Amino acid sequence: MIVLGIGAAAFIATFLGGLFALRFKDKLHLITGFSAGAIIGVAFFDLLPEAVELKNESQGISMVSFMIGLGFIVYMIMERMIVLHSSHESGCENARHRGILGAGSLSLHSFLDGVIIGLAFKVSNSVGTIVTVAVLTHDFSDGINTVTMIIRSGGERRQALRWLIADAFAPVLGVCTTFFYSIPKDALSVVLSIFCGCFIYIGASDLLPESHHAHPKALTTFTTLLGMAMLYAVIQIAG
Repeated sequence: MIVLGIGAAAFIATFLGGLFALRFKDKLHLITGFSAGAIIGVAFFDLLPEAVELKNESQGISMVSFMIGLGFIVYMIMERMIVLHSSHESGCENARHRGILGAGSLSLHSFLDGVIIGLAFKVSNSVGTIVTVAVLTHDFSDGINTVTMIIRSGGERRQALRWLIADAFAPVLGVCTTFFYSIPKDALSVVLSIFCGCFIYIGASDLLPESHHAHPKALTTFTTLLGMAMLYAVIQIAG
């Protein structure tokens, strides 16, 4: 029931992000910067220490670092080959087609976020809670990006809302799929290490450049630091 409630929260976060994008188009870089800080914070302040703590005698630090690198690489490949930011691809027929393809890709991206939440709760409630906070900020950003892609490609508000609803439902479906499989205890450190690599990629290689590219302002950097500080505080409170 808790995980389903979090799936509902992911739906709300994504939907609110899209509504925010429709109303405050000039402030998107600040939200994206905050989301980047939150994602990077959960990778370094929670997932990495948990992975090191949970490793068994046969799993050294080198295994943890290898799996972090593997998670980074796998997510990069998914980002570029499956979860494409298609609005930048030149092979599409027109801008509207690129916007639709991009919004659909982000919906798949949100589905994977739901899978991450569900698996994190199978590790422990504390890990699940921290990962959920980070993913919810990311889902908010996904809602923003989904609407922005449709609007910038010439789509109408109604079309943007339809894609926003699809994107908002995606993490709920992702969470539900994790009811059908579990993680062996010996694999917990490996899974957390891979999550860590994925989150480093999402924050540092995706959201952070996106927030700073068109708005290289001190305030954008401040929101990124604020996101990291908030996640650090949440992690300390959660113990």
